[in-house]
Amino acid sequence: MVAVTMRLDEVGQQLRAFRLESGMRADEIAARLGVSRAALYRYEKGEVIKLDTIQRMAELLKVSPLTLLGIGVEYYSGVISFSERMRHVENDADQILQISDPFSFFVVSSEFVDFIGKVRAGSERFQDAAYARASEQSLRILHERRAAGASRRPALITVLPESAVIRFLREGVCDGYGLSGDLLVESRRIAAREIQRIIQFIENSPIGLQFSFLPEKGRTTPNCVLMRGRDRVMVAINPLRPDCDPDHVSGVAMLTGAPEAVNSHQNAAELLWKTSLKGAEAVTMLQTLLAAWAVE
Repeated sequence: MVAVTMRLDEVGQQLRAFRLESGMRADEIAARLGVSRAALYRYEKGEVIKLDTIQRMAELLKVSPLTLLGIGVEYYSGVISFSERMRHVENDADQILQISDPFSFFVVSSEFVDFIGKVRAGSERFQDAAYARASEQSLRILHERRAAGASRRPALITVLPESAVIRFLREGVCDGYGLSGDLLVESRRIAAREIQRIIQFIENSPIGLQFSFLPEKGRTTPNCVLMRGRDRVMVAINPLRPDCDPDHVSGVAMLTGAPEAVNSHQNAAELLWKTSLKGAEAVTMLQTLLAAWAVE
């Protein structure tokens, strides 16, 4: 009985994620499906839904019915849908092991998220109503993810790849927006402050929060996030950083609970964690990079 409830919850979560990505209003989708808006919201909350309704929803949202059912691998080409889905998976996770971004999104400062909003609001594209709506939706999800992480604080293990840290310090926050001048300087200074926050976390060793530094020396590292909950482990492979443009498409994010995918990524992640630098050694490397890429 629990398994059925969990599956329906996941169908609802994915339905909501893809609905937000589509840009269509809830009443518009409900009308095209021939159901009430209240019924659509009930589906998104995990209530029972007929298979033929799932089929029609999948056609409308241009995704596979298997994706809505949470069978196999979930693919996301949009920032909003992936971020919304991750919000739910993260909320169910007791432990998160991350090897991807040069920071852990759960512990970034409010300044980080506010700057994303500032950059988008200052863009000429923000005059377009659809872009402004997408931007506001993605920012709301980012604020919710950050707030949820801060309030319930799952055990976090974050491996910081050297190349990712260097790029973050060199290009700053929102590096895909082509920033220049004072805005680029501000962006790089915020990035430097986020790395300094991580250094303080390492030095203070708060319970349930661990960071390490991974010198890559020419080798590549997997870009993945492992989220372990009470009933399930999920792995996300994500080329879409939280500070990228909501219309940005540079790859496809994937999410799956398939045992073979989880086990292979977990083995690789745990090996990298063991071989990465921790404590004073990690602090020394991060301080060295901060000094090398400091903004004048």
